[in-house]
Amino acid sequence: MNSIMVLITLSDSGIETIKSNPELPKKEMEFVARWKDEGILESFFISVSKKDAVLIFKNVDESTVKGLIESLPYFHYMAQIAYHHLNKQF
Repeated sequence: MNSIMVLITLSDSGIETIKSNPELPKKEMEFVARWKDEGILESFFISVSKKDAVLIFKNVDESTVKGLIESLPYFHYMAQIAYHHLNKQF
């Protein structure tokens, strides 16, 4: 199965904005939960610092994944986004 892994790092100022607005994390998790329910998000990891995240999408192409990431409430607070195509071995 082919997957796309997205590595995200939030900016320091973004983290402060997110911490000061409790509605933002709720909105962000609504997106993630919907993608999980739709069967396109296989895995979602958040670092202990909550500054980094890893999302693994399945059954969607890169342009779709980029559109999904750009729709996130946190998108404007992201300092780095990297997309990696993966081939699951087992």
